Order: sequence, then C-alpha cells, then structure tokens
Amino acid sequence: MLAFKEVIEKLKDILSESRKGRKVFDKDVADMLGIPQSTFATMKKRNSIPYEEILEFCALRRISVNWLFFDQAIDMLKAETDKFFQVRYFANIRASAGGGAEVFNEAYEMLTLDRKLLDTVVGGSAECVDAIHLEGESMEPTLQDGSIIFIDRSHCSIEKEGIFVLSTLSGLFIKRIEHRADGMMALISDNPLYPPQLIPQEELEVVGKVIGNIERV
Repeated sequence: MLAFKEVIEKLKDILSESRKGRKVFDKDVADMLGIPQSTFATMKKRNSIPYEEILEFCALRRISVNWLFFDQAIDMLKAETDKFFQVRYFANIRASAGGGAEVFNEAYEMLTLDRKLLDTVVGGSAECVDAIHLEGESMEPTLQDGSIIFIDRSHCSIEKEGIFVLSTLSGLFIKRIEHRADGMMALISDNPLYPPQLIPQEELEVVGKVIGNIERV
C-alpha cells in the first residue's frame, strides 16, 4: 500500500487536472476532503491516512481505490474481475422439493463464482440469476437434496418444459408444472415416490426457472 505522501500526491494530480495546471497544495487537498488544515497537517506528520474521507471522494469521482492506494492498473483489475461473477444467494431460504418452505426476503449474501461456471452451470448469463438452497428428495435424481439451485428470475411464465421455483400459499416449491383439463395445475416431482400435487392456477406464481445447480459435496 502507498504511504500518506504518495496518496496525497495522487490526489493533488487529480485536483490539478480540474484547475488547469495550477499548483495544488496540501490545504487544497484538505479542503477537498473536508478536513481542517491543522488536522490534516497532524495526520500527515503521523502518516495517518484519512481513509473515510478519501473513500467518499473516490466514490463521488468514480476513482479506483485500488489504483489510488495500491497503484494497480485499471486494465489489470478488470482482467481479474472478469474471471468471476456474482449472484444473490438466499442462504436462509429453503425452497422445498418435498413440502412448503419460506418465501423470498431481503436477507441474502453475494455468492462469487468462477466465470467458467457460466457455461457449465448457469448457461452463459448471470444477469437475472439468484441462488437458493434446496431441501428434500422429491426432485431426485435430477436435483439432489442440499444442492444450491440457480434461478433465472426473468423467466417467470407458466410452461410445461423445465423445472421451476414456485411460490404458493404453502411456501416455495421446486417442481415441474403441468396444465390439467380441469384448470388445476399439477406440481410434478421427478422422484416417482412423490405423487403430483394439485393447486389452483390463481394460487401459483412462478418465481423463476431452474437453470443450474451445484450439488452438495
């Protein structure tokens, strides 16, 4: 990590670009960061970097913190970032392949995965993908109990083909869907030990289509 003096010199360079080459002093940097000049002078003497103020400045100016503090080139950062993708992982959601489960909420964490999984697991795009935890054996052997399931949230129409995460009055289910002549919807399991479950169409909402999974090791 760069020292206080080196970070301040970079900030001066940034300021000078907007001041048509006019020399920039420590007091200008202090004013820019909203720090009293006396406090700024003390921090400089102690090599105490004002991280909070600098991070706020970088956020407003859209400046790379990695470049400012670690002198990492933007192209290098982009190359490293492109190796991964992130999806929202609802770790506390237990979508059920056997019985009802909780509905979606705001409690999630970001799951970082190797971008190579886009083709093999997620199918090439993570733009509208979320991940949840599956419980139950009714979709075996296709989906194993304890797997992480990837859902395309943009694919929420009722279809015959595919496996879907479904929101019902009884909670979340992971099932195939079949329209019946009597207007009911049949929620179908891949495990033959589990019979179809019938539900009125108006009580069924498609959360998204299952597009991949990672099995429990």
